[in-house]
This record gives sequence, C-alpha cells and structure tokens, in this order.
Amino acid sequence: MDVKKFEQVCGIKVKNKDLFREAMTHRSYLNEHREADWQHNERLEFLGDAVLELVVTEYLFANFDNPEGDMTAWRASLVNGEMLAVVAREIGIEQFLMMSKGETQDTGRARNYLLANAVEAIIGAIHLDNGYQASEKFIQEKIITHLDEVLEKKLYLDPKSYFQEQAQEHESITPHYEVLSEEGPDHDREFIMGIFLGKKKIAQGSGSSKQEAQREAAKNALEVKGWS
Repeated sequence: MDVKKFEQVCGIKVKNKDLFREAMTHRSYLNEHREADWQHNERLEFLGDAVLELVVTEYLFANFDNPEGDMTAWRASLVNGEMLAVVAREIGIEQFLMMSKGETQDTGRARNYLLANAVEAIIGAIHLDNGYQASEKFIQEKIITHLDEVLEKKLYLDPKSYFQEQAQEHESITPHYEVLSEEGPDHDREFIMGIFLGKKKIAQGSGSSKQEAQREAAKNALEVKGWS
C-alpha cells in the first residue's frame, strides 16, 4: 500500500502502516493469498463501528436539544452502510482495498457493503494509531459533514412511510407496491418492485429482498414527485 498516498486521500497521519494495511484487507483476499501474514479487517471494523457511533452521538448531544428519537434517527442516517459507502467513494479508498478477484468484479450492493466496512475499519485503525481525538476529527470531517444533507433531504425518515404520508396529503391516495420481476438463485435473489399511485407507476427500485426494493422504489418516487 502506498502509505503517503493513503495519508493524503484520508487526511490522516499513519504511524503504524500495518494497522491500515489490515484495515484495507477483506477476508476474501487472504483466502487467495495464504502467504499473507496479517489479518483481515473485521476486528478493526468492530472497533471502528463503536467509535463512530460514540463520536456521532456526542456531536449530536452537544449541538442539538432535540428529543432522543430525532437524534437516534439522524445518527442512524449518518452511520448506516449506504452513507458510509458514499463517504468511502468520496474519500477514494476503493483504490487501496485488497480483496479477491471475485470481489473485484462486483460493483453492486456487495461492493457498497465492503466499502462501508472498510470505512469503519479505517476509523478503528486511526483510533489505535493516533487516539480518540484523531478518529473524532476524521469522523467529523468525512462523515458528520453530511448531517446538513441528512436534515435537508429528510434522509432520516423511512422512505416508505414518508412517501405514503406525502401521497395521502397531496393526492389523497395510498401507494401500493407490485413485484415487477425477480431474478437470480435463492441465495442471491434480486427483486424489482414498482410503486404505484392508483394504476400509475411512479418509480421502481431493486433490492435483495422485497422490503429493500420497496424502500428503494419509495426513495426514487420521492425524487420523481419532488417530495424529498
């Protein structure tokens, strides 16, 4: 791993490069490289997840006096896998990931999951390498900066519930969902769900479950209708 480039991309100072090599190593890479004498990133991910949640919680507690339920929803929107995958791509850490040839070919949901886990692993590595304040700085600069977007676009709301509220308010109708297609083997199923107002299809979404596809469809429908 090019440590200097990694430092530049992440905006951090690396003391123990082995920690960050581990943070960038997916389990699948070690399956193909038995000679590697370091671990995959799941332990660092475990640590980073806890540090991330604490830093975001402290920030919200210090800067807002909203009810617990509001702040819990905001925090969930900042630390979920979808947001962390966005952050990973913004930072540019994908170029440093070590994974199997099979994982390299995957550009869909599995890649987003891998990227999100890598961000948590980096946070864990920063925490061990430079302490809590350094990890806090990284989280504030790379993740908490998305809070304004979360609040402005109401990303903390469940899109299905929100679209239903808006549809009932604006058009006095309750949306419904239909399966448009489903493909793939049982262990890797993909559903395409359409969201309808009456007989009119407003949008569609895909996911590995009907519920996930419905959420994606509702999110897309909010954008189509301009209700987001």
